[in-house]
Amino acid sequence: MTVESALRGAAPHLLLDSLRTSLAHLYAATCADLLLVDYGFTTLRPVEPVQTPAGMPAVPVHVGPAGRVLRTQQPYLFRDVGPTATVYLPVTVRGDRFGVLLVTLPADRSGPTTTASLARVAETLGHALRVADRHTDLYRRTRRTHALSVAGEMQWDTLPGRACTGPAFALHAHWEPAYTSGGHLLDWSATERELLIVVADGAGPGTPAALASTLALTAIRNARRAGLDLETQASLTDQALYGQYRGKHPLAALLLRLDLTTGEAEVVDAGSPELWRIRSTATERIELDRQLPLGMFEDTVYTTQRLRLLRGDRLVFVAHGAADAPGGGGREAPDGPVARALAGDGGRRGEDVPRAVVRALRHGAPPGVPDAVLVLCLDWHGHDAGTPGTGRHDGPAPGPGSP
Repeated sequence: MTVESALRGAAPHLLLDSLRTSLAHLYAATCADLLLVDYGFTTLRPVEPVQTPAGMPAVPVHVGPAGRVLRTQQPYLFRDVGPTATVYLPVTVRGDRFGVLLVTLPADRSGPTTTASLARVAETLGHALRVADRHTDLYRRTRRTHALSVAGEMQWDTLPGRACTGPAFALHAHWEPAYTSGGHLLDWSATERELLIVVADGAGPGTPAALASTLALTAIRNARRAGLDLETQASLTDQALYGQYRGKHPLAALLLRLDLTTGEAEVVDAGSPELWRIRSTATERIELDRQLPLGMFEDTVYTTQRLRLLRGDRLVFVAHGAADAPGGGGREAPDGPVARALAGDGGRRGEDVPRAVVRALRHGAPPGVPDAVLVLCLDWHGHDAGTPGTGRHDGPAPGPGSP
């Protein structure tokens, strides 16, 4: 029986037991343990019970071989002077990093071929974990360093994940606080031809904000899955929010549709979060024509603006509910920390950008900057055919008929 078929047939809470049996049979592995990254992306936590004789404590994400593998997404083979070797393997699904799998096997059975084979096993495990999450709480419990608030639980159940990658793009997101909720909204959907993204500021802290964001996200998904265009998605979400809250919980949102064959993007700016672009060595905030936030007034009509992405462009969406906060009283406006974090990009990998911006806003900014921050980084790689590269369009052009 292959590892894939064994995992597919295993009970959701017994994935690791099934995997251990398969690895012992196929690779003579003596033990295997799984470390999952916690919600705050600070520690790697073992799924119990562990098989390593000496035990397996939680470790910081930036420490040791496991942290290295999580960070680089490259397998690592560690050979000690003894008769065994340990392979550290990234457990990742389409760019969304779940954790690290550790497999101990005889030293004479280790090598590049075995490591490559085990890397495929770890990828299969990642897909199995994603499905198992619907049927057991074991892995979600493991990922918690402490209890989530009810609002935080709602947010984690609605947001799509931390990352998504495809041939033409890579998305990476991070938000804090991770165990409570600022009501921020994030979603994406990709097909062969297009990528749709929505990012929204929270409607305030706690459960009321999470409820409003959940309603908005459900309305957006409903309109998107009906095949409606971006303007109609915004209008129907506006109606849903206004119908429920009568303008008391407006949501500042940005909706974007990217044509994956051309790099052309349509944007609806509904009072929105910040949008930054890094192109070559230049970092700038993209100034869009703001329209009314979703749910502020009844029957608001929205229009799209256009952007064109060039191969290598990076877009960074920043939702912190204070895009226009003044820097009075000796306090710096949030633009400053964001600009510095992005200007110091220095070839930083896309997965590291959101955390760098969040740290700059939450930990480097003076008091008064909102604690709840969500950052999404979109790296545009383009396709070999139809990739924009001639003719530079440096800013938004109002209206659907813009070039």
